[in-house]
Amino acid sequence: MKNNFKVLISEDEKEYVSSDTRIFDERGFVPEFCEKSGKKVLDEILHFEPDVVLMDIFMSGIDGIGVIKKVKAQLQDKAPVFVIVSHFSSPVIEREAIEAGAAYYMIKPFSMEDLLDRIADLISFCKKQSQPMPSAAAANTENRLECTVTEMLHQIGVPAHIKGYHYIRDSIIMCVRRPQMINAVTKELYPAVAERYDTTPSRVERAIRHAIEVAWDRGDIDVLNSYFGYTIHNGRGKPTNSEFVAMLSDRIRLGEERPMVVPA
Repeated sequence: MKNNFKVLISEDEKEYVSSDTRIFDERGFVPEFCEKSGKKVLDEILHFEPDVVLMDIFMSGIDGIGVIKKVKAQLQDKAPVFVIVSHFSSPVIEREAIEAGAAYYMIKPFSMEDLLDRIADLISFCKKQSQPMPSAAAANTENRLECTVTEMLHQIGVPAHIKGYHYIRDSIIMCVRRPQMINAVTKELYPAVAERYDTTPSRVERAIRHAIEVAWDRGDIDVLNSYFGYTIHNGRGKPTNSEFVAMLSDRIRLGEERPMVVPA
């Protein structure tokens, strides 16, 4: 069933191959393309009235964060869902985008199918949250939680373009909200994440395990030490999926977001 969501994209239509444009139609999205200009994006938002704005963080005139702030100030509750895309991975910029009001930050290159699935999830989530609308304080708390988890994963070295990254991020957030879920990883946590991404619990488990393995291969040993010291030094190697999620969610709930790295 088509949703007919309108998506404004700050890219030249030529940047999207024909197969990608067909995916929009198949998934029930109506795309509108405009030049990569902050002013043009602002004008098109008022004219096109999109449900979603997919734009680069870096644009001429006004950057993506500036566009979000201006639209939020002008349209308030009627503002579209903002998705930021960028070739540049930066925890600082990602945090600023989320705090400004972006719903998602995506690193290029990415699968258009995965992105559209994620956008559909975001629209559904935002519509549920609008009945009733959460308070500003609650929204800020939610944004801070997402930013904290995102920064942790960047520090640890989990690459943002793989599926396991998104599964881990959602798993940690779920366990911060409901700590008891970490005691039912197989029965509750994996199925909850799988339902959100329309996949299976076993695929969630494998993707998270793969993401942890990648982080262990490319991550900074001092940062890994600060988060998972006992799993490194007692011969056990990397933590299990449940240990990884449990340790990070516990650290957030205890207010210890940043690792303590002791200089050699």
